[in-house]
Amino acid sequence: MQQCTGDDTVSRFLHIVALIPPNTTVAKSDVIMTLRFLATGKMQQCTSDDLGPSQSTVSRVLNSTIAALTTPNIVRQFIDFPTDLQTLRQKQEAFMRIAGFPGVVGGIDDTHVHIISPTVNEEAYVNRKGFHSINVQVVFDAAYKILDLVPKWPGLTHDSRVLSESGLTGLFEQNYVRPGCHLVGDSGYPLKRWLLTPYRRPQGEQQLNYNSHKATRAVVERGIGQHKRIFHVLHGEIRQSPDRASHIIMACGILHNICNIPLLDDDDDDDDSDDDYDGNNNSTTLQSEATINKFVFTHFYLLKHMFNH
Repeated sequence: MQQCTGDDTVSRFLHIVALIPPNTTVAKSDVIMTLRFLATGKMQQCTSDDLGPSQSTVSRVLNSTIAALTTPNIVRQFIDFPTDLQTLRQKQEAFMRIAGFPGVVGGIDDTHVHIISPTVNEEAYVNRKGFHSINVQVVFDAAYKILDLVPKWPGLTHDSRVLSESGLTGLFEQNYVRPGCHLVGDSGYPLKRWLLTPYRRPQGEQQLNYNSHKATRAVVERGIGQHKRIFHVLHGEIRQSPDRASHIIMACGILHNICNIPLLDDDDDDDDSDDDYDGNNNSTTLQSEATINKFVFTHFYLLKHMFNH
């Protein structure tokens, strides 16, 4: 991917905002201020000190610009899980080149974005690590494009509930995404025919080979970690209400896809993923276990020979 410059980002941002009815007007200076806030994570008072406007003006500009960027029609244009056969095949081929894992169209994970203590329903936002957060579900493809982003759930919410309540589940369960396409996730997620998770206690060479393909799932972990580095506002504490914080998170995801931001080659994984596995995931059924066992038998019994050459 070719990295776009700051001027490119501003130009694309202004063009997109201009498409929003009813002719929303956002000045270039407003866009620059917003991009700087998202990229640095600096508190609004610091931003106003650097750029001149008062804190109240900065707050108004950030809220209006981010609201313009995160309207539903803009979100659908830039973060939309593919369902057409050609695109899905391209996703599968790209993941296959990473570690030989067949059928994968995306890697799914959750990450927790810190927020200040909310004034309403405060206890629901305290996650298992003890800080206030929004539990964000994200799916990356092999090229680190964000395919799905759900930034609205309180930090205490279990990953499996975030998934079950998301539109992503409907796409797979109702076969809008064709059978044979898979997501890969960690053990915090329930095992499904379309969501492959690692064996907790692998037995035999086939299951060990299946679990050895961590490089495939690592795409989403690395993607989240470096996405937070690029948009540093996600790395610190967002001092906004949960609703406004959700819009900030979505804005960062949209800008990521607008700019086709290339990620670095280092191993900068997400450190705020919350593997919620507790040994009693009731969403994993015997049918799901049979499905994954068949998948592993079909696709991984030859890996011994592949690895020896």
